[in-house]
Amino acid sequence: MAQRVVIAPDEFGGTLTAPEAAQAIADGWLRACPDAEVRLLPQSDGGPGFVDVLAAAGIGRLVPVAAVGPLGGPVAGNLLLDEDTVYLESAQFCGLHLIAAPGPDSRTAWEASTDGLGMALDAAVAAGARRIVVGLGGSATTDGGRGACEALGGWDRTRERLRGVDLVAATDVTNPLLGPTGAAAVFGPQKGADPQTVRRLEERLAAWAATMAHDGPPIVHEAGAGAAGGLGAFLLALGGRRRAGAAVVAEATRRAEQIAAADVVVTGEGRYDAQTAFGKVAAAVAADAATAGVDVLVIAGQVTDDADIPGVVAVHSMTAYAGSVQQAMKRPRSVLTQVAESVAREWDSTRGKVEGGMRE
Repeated sequence: MAQRVVIAPDEFGGTLTAPEAAQAIADGWLRACPDAEVRLLPQSDGGPGFVDVLAAAGIGRLVPVAAVGPLGGPVAGNLLLDEDTVYLESAQFCGLHLIAAPGPDSRTAWEASTDGLGMALDAAVAAGARRIVVGLGGSATTDGGRGACEALGGWDRTRERLRGVDLVAATDVTNPLLGPTGAAAVFGPQKGADPQTVRRLEERLAAWAATMAHDGPPIVHEAGAGAAGGLGAFLLALGGRRRAGAAVVAEATRRAEQIAAADVVVTGEGRYDAQTAFGKVAAAVAADAATAGVDVLVIAGQVTDDADIPGVVAVHSMTAYAGSVQQAMKRPRSVLTQVAESVAREWDSTRGKVEGGMRE
């Protein structure tokens, strides 16, 4: 009987989209095992690629929307309209990848705004949305959604505009808004903020949270409030509810059902580390596979020693295979395909008794 392989990766750190990564892994696997039955099931945790992954699964139709990026320049994004549900991706309008070279720094960390997401929310309501699911992750911003609110006309106007709309914050993390595990402290440095700017961002978020709390529920300590630089807090303050982004995509793509019918699952992401366990795709895929009693193999751009997900039988690093991060990123598609071919040969020879793998 032919191997039944489900390939369900996330995007690879801006080098490969989830559909591109899935195809590269499939190409490598089929080189080693040409008779395998391979099913591509690209995934997202709510961050970059959220809308594209859902669209690739045949959900809804894409509707272009013009907006502004995190620093005010024009950007073109998409709404995914599925009857009266609209899916949005915050990274399309305020993503870190939209910060031009030489890249993010303390100035951009302070100035980056979510105005563009507010414009997208307005367009979603205009399109007839009664439910709006916002994928949160990969943002350049730490404004707590204040820019989005101002783009919608201010707090009172925003509440009126979104009244009666079921808001869902599809987050890739569970961090609160403030404190040592909050949006500024944890994610500010990743967005270019130095220690002084992190402190300023924290103070600004606290002031904005107090403003939102006047007419909404207390959200400072809510799980996911710190997602996308506090965009999660903005949606929660408007009466929205949080769901794991990976779970939203899992339902839409019938992931658990597909995995249960497989012999092995291959997932992956740009960096497999301690954060992977907290809402990331690889952890969610592994949980589904564990329930079904199916082996999980991980291929990642980089792998750290503190990464540990139950149910994963082997982890393979593109960096270790290519010899350096630079070489892996220089030709990510070909390296991923080559690693997948090697992984397939090893798994095929042991039929689920893989041990070790390349780690770095």
